[in-house]
Amino acid sequence: MEYDALYANFWAHGTFWVFIAILIFALLAGRKVVAAVVGILDARTLAVQAALDEAAQLKAEAEAMLADAKQKQVQAAEDAKHILATAHAEAQRLAAELAAEATANAQRRERMAVERIAAAQAVAVKEVRAVAIDIATTVSAAILRDNVSNDADAALIDQAITSLPKALRG
Repeated sequence: MEYDALYANFWAHGTFWVFIAILIFALLAGRKVVAAVVGILDARTLAVQAALDEAAQLKAEAEAMLADAKQKQVQAAEDAKHILATAHAEAQRLAAELAAEATANAQRRERMAVERIAAAQAVAVKEVRAVAIDIATTVSAAILRDNVSNDADAALIDQAITSLPKALRG
């Protein structure tokens, strides 16, 4: 019988009609399966597209944040340069001010030292003069005591009295 099936009309056998039924079922069921698979793929495509859109948005935000950070970094560098320049200028000003103050202090101290030296010198000169006067007075008294007698003493006093009016006039 197997051989008869090969030579006879193929639509007359049940196998052919089973094949046709399976084919019709596959076509009808396949549409629904394909529609379901296409729906799943479309949903997956939409999810991937949404993820890509979100990634693009996040990338744009990240680029904006990077640009902002770079701009802030440049601004911070400029601010740091400005602060350093200001600090350097202030340090130079303070150094000049301190140098001027130190020079003024040194000149004032030098002047005070010169004044102290001059005062000490004046005091020393006065003391030397006083000592010299004391010595001269003592020596003169000793010389007069030793060399001048009472008679000579009286003569010197008389002579001084007579020369007094001339000294007062002249």
